[in-house]
Amino acid sequence: IKEDFEIIDKKQIPNTTELKNEEKEKTEEARWSAPILSLAKKASENLALSYGNALKSASLVGFISKPVSNDSTAKTSARCHAMEERANLMNMMKLSIKILIQSALSLGRTLDSDFPPLQQFFVVLEHCLKHGLKVKKTFIGQNKSFFGPLELVEKLCPEASDIATSVKNLPELKTAVGRGRAWLYLALMQKKLADYLKVLLDHKHLLSEFYEPDALMMEEEGAVIVGLLVGLNVIDANLCLKGEDLDSQVGVIDFSLYLKDTQDSDGKQDGGITAVLDQKHYVEELNRHLSCTVADLQNKIDCLEKTNSKLQEELAAATDRIGSLQEEQQQLKQQNELIRERSEKSVEVTKEDTKVELDTYKQSRQGLDEMYSDVWKQLKEEKKIRLELEKELELQIGMKTEMEIAMKLLEKDTHEKQDTLVALRQQLEEVKAINLQMFHKSQNAECSLQQKTEAISSFEGKTNEMMSSMKQMEERLQHAEKARQAAEERCNKMKQELAGRLDTCRQQMSQLDSKCSTLEKELKSEKEQRQTLQRELHQEKDATTLLKTELQQMEGLKKELRKLQDEKQQLEKVCEEQEQALQEMGLHLSQSKLKMEDIKEVNKALKGHTWLKDDEATHCKQCEKEFSISRRKHHCRNCGDIFCNTCSSNELALPSYPKPVRVCDSCHTLLLQRCSSNSS
Repeated sequence: IKEDFEIIDKKQIPNTTELKNEEKEKTEEARWSAPILSLAKKASENLALSYGNALKSASLVGFISKPVSNDSTAKTSARCHAMEERANLMNMMKLSIKILIQSALSLGRTLDSDFPPLQQFFVVLEHCLKHGLKVKKTFIGQNKSFFGPLELVEKLCPEASDIATSVKNLPELKTAVGRGRAWLYLALMQKKLADYLKVLLDHKHLLSEFYEPDALMMEEEGAVIVGLLVGLNVIDANLCLKGEDLDSQVGVIDFSLYLKDTQDSDGKQDGGITAVLDQKHYVEELNRHLSCTVADLQNKIDCLEKTNSKLQEELAAATDRIGSLQEEQQQLKQQNELIRERSEKSVEVTKEDTKVELDTYKQSRQGLDEMYSDVWKQLKEEKKIRLELEKELELQIGMKTEMEIAMKLLEKDTHEKQDTLVALRQQLEEVKAINLQMFHKSQNAECSLQQKTEAISSFEGKTNEMMSSMKQMEERLQHAEKARQAAEERCNKMKQELAGRLDTCRQQMSQLDSKCSTLEKELKSEKEQRQTLQRELHQEKDATTLLKTELQQMEGLKKELRKLQDEKQQLEKVCEEQEQALQEMGLHLSQSKLKMEDIKEVNKALKGHTWLKDDEATHCKQCEKEFSISRRKHHCRNCGDIFCNTCSSNELALPSYPKPVRVCDSCHTLLLQRCSSNSS
């Protein structure tokens, strides 16, 4: 239903149709008010009897307390009085609910706390809940309130926890009675009052702690009242708990609402008063909504200012972090450059050391080659000497028996020389193995020593040639033995001739012995040279291991460089992300500033608008035409000024109104522009 309150001048005369409608309404009110009057009269009579006959009933309703006698007659009378009180309260509850529903439906809008039937309903409900309450004694004094059983609803029904928390958080409520009234207000607004009381009635063993056995909530009348409360779900109530003094309200039942005479309906002749009262309620509600919206907007402004300050602090912290990260990045760059320089220097030093070692190795190789060439020369000389000896032996074969002894001695010498030759062969094989090891190590160490390996291969070829020459020597010795056998046959003939030559042969043998000794010395020197070469090889191995360790260190340095580069990239990504976050925060800040400006404009507009009274306006504010019976007055719900119907025919939804309401043309255009700017 649209809330358009139109003010009619007192000079306006009602039509006949309106008079007929008023008569129909009077007849309808007479129809339903007759049974209500009868019920109210019965209730007043019963209440008068109960107040006059028993004082306990007054104490149960909440006025006077008096001890009950122990006689049986007193008990039966007390029970009768309790039954009468329950019946009276139930009848009053029926009347209050019926009148509340009918008045709310006839009014056709949400009810507020100032509505008299609603106030009387809460008073009657409070009396029903107080009926039969037990008095709890504490250190302060006696306590008797109906908020105790209502607190059980939170435990039995978890949906009621919101009501309990909101009631406890209200700072204005200081007594249990005020909290109980606030609880009833909130339950009625949620349309769950009947459900919560039904949950209490289902657990009567818990209610027995708070109520007497003959209390209203412990008997069948409580279930009847809960069933009647279901009908209140039709009503929409908007009750404001802030600003109302619920602690000090006096709960007195006003019977004037239920005892009105139908013939006194002539007092409704002044229909303008009701319209004025409705407008007054409407203006009060509008002022409340505006005050609520202003408070909400101020809270939002405070929240936005706090968020802006927090964002500014975060921006400052982010800029400090970015500066520190940049400094760390520069330090890491400097460290990377230092590490690079050190690694390059170490690589250059290792290259120079390897070059020097290669030069020394080449020089040692050249010395070895020269030594081997000298040994080959000596072997050739020995070959020549052996050839000469064979020739001399061929000449000495024909000598005497003494020559045979000398030949035996010569054979022994030859055997010894053969042993020496075998030792020389073994030494040559060892030299070959050493040369092969040196060759393989030189190939693994450096590829640049291929020329030296070729020289070594040529040297191996020479050694093979030596082996072949040694084989030829052996063959010649065999031939010499054969010749010796032939010479033995000739020896008998040559004995006489060779007798003179024995001395010369002995001298030559001594010379040969001296030569053999020199050869042995030379072999010892060669062994010593080989040992020195082996030591040099061990030294070279140690150098190669050192080089390998240095290479591993270089690889570790390279890995560290890669890690540092990866960390640098990650830091750059973090910097980029922080810059993007700063940009987004700047956008949010700009948007929040725009929202702040919009909210400030709305606050200014709300503070500047006032509701213009009807007596103050005689002309339309826009077209400036005078108001009359045909041209009525209409209020703009946004600015509060009075316009004619043509200038205020637009309708829009405002923040304080859930449904679209009447707005003037200027406010309509302004609100549309604001909506379009907000959407863009």
